[in-house]
Amino acid sequence: MEKTKNDFTKGSVTKNIINLAVPMTLAQLINVLYSIVDRIYIGRMGTDAALALGGVGITFPIITIIMAFANLIGMGGAPLCSIERGKGNQKKAEEIMGNSFFLLILLGLLLTAVILIFKKPVIYAFGASQATFPYADSYITIYLLGSVFVMIGLGMNSFINSQGFARTGMLTVLIGAVLNIILDPVFIFVLHLGVRGAALATVISQFISSVWVLLFLAGRKTILKLKRENFRLKLSLVRQIVTLGLSGFTMSVTNSIVQIACNATLQIYGGDLYVTVMTILNSIREVITMPVTGITNGAQPVLGYNYGAEQYGRVRQAIRFMTFSCIVYTFFVWGILLLAPHFFIHIFNSCPEIIAKGVPALKLYFFGIFMMSLQFSGQSTYIALNRSKQAIFFSIFRKVVIVLPLTVCLPMLFGLGVNGVFIAEPVSNFIGGIACYVTMLLTVYRKLKDSGEQA
Repeated sequence: MEKTKNDFTKGSVTKNIINLAVPMTLAQLINVLYSIVDRIYIGRMGTDAALALGGVGITFPIITIIMAFANLIGMGGAPLCSIERGKGNQKKAEEIMGNSFFLLILLGLLLTAVILIFKKPVIYAFGASQATFPYADSYITIYLLGSVFVMIGLGMNSFINSQGFARTGMLTVLIGAVLNIILDPVFIFVLHLGVRGAALATVISQFISSVWVLLFLAGRKTILKLKRENFRLKLSLVRQIVTLGLSGFTMSVTNSIVQIACNATLQIYGGDLYVTVMTILNSIREVITMPVTGITNGAQPVLGYNYGAEQYGRVRQAIRFMTFSCIVYTFFVWGILLLAPHFFIHIFNSCPEIIAKGVPALKLYFFGIFMMSLQFSGQSTYIALNRSKQAIFFSIFRKVVIVLPLTVCLPMLFGLGVNGVFIAEPVSNFIGGIACYVTMLLTVYRKLKDSGEQA
């Protein structure tokens, strides 16, 4: 396939990003439906709905870890493919994609085995009580059986998007999400499988999505083709993929660690009720941050391709548009959350006690969420331009250095209790976001300007 197809050095930078970001944002929003729909149905299972919702929420860190390994490969290999494609080196780009696919399968099988062996102590360590453990155990056991499909669907879809086929990438998650929405009520309520039914619906849906991805990447319409000859691992390529992917991996793993700390701390200071509240807040956060993820992910192929083609002015322009769009959107969402907090919590559970506790928690947790845009924009720029060390550092800085200690310590100070857990997130958004973005401006953006390319 000729190099000129989906050539991001041509046309408007803004239009190129929007053409990728819109379907990728929709894809991200649809992808969230996998877990969100599960939680909405589980939250309406009857008298045990709150406990079931809390139990499923305890499994989030495990699911996040699985996705972290998918991001390790997908977010590591896809930007490298964009850079190589920008250089006109299609053969190496296909080798990177083939190696990435094989790594995803190996890691998926390994994760399934390891987590199944240690799942009981892990679930209790993550904040389960005797009341919530059965729900967490039932859900994650079935989910793990489909973890390879999660790895393939999520990880390899990045290679579809990186080639500029964002609409096809959107269809990947749309197919699975629609199927999940249909199967969930059937398995949960009609067949009376409860949380096991929710997990089974998710696994089947993810299997179909992974098949769709593989059919496209092995078909005629793709620019880079998935070939068996490229499955043989090359140490040099594996090192490059893993090194760049460590940023996305670190972000996901540190998110998981923070989730564990939040659940465990809330279990101590507030019990199962506040674990359920945090499950709801995490669910809301997944939905409202998806457009930000869609914009930044949509910008990455444009950033990487133009960087590989040495069109540095266009790289700067893409950074500016990405940042502005994310800030405007998150500021708008913050206003909506403040105006209608009851509405968002009521989506998942209508228990008066959960709403009473959840509304003030929501206002604390999402305070100043627009500052998160700086972290996302800076992080995405580092990843797209193959600057893995900076990307990894700021992933660790925000979550491990700031959020984690605050989550554990604030509840013990000034009588904050559970409120301390919810305050830790906005503090990290302000400190981490400013540090990441300002550093990116000084070390990356300014150097691109100094290179002499005019915007």
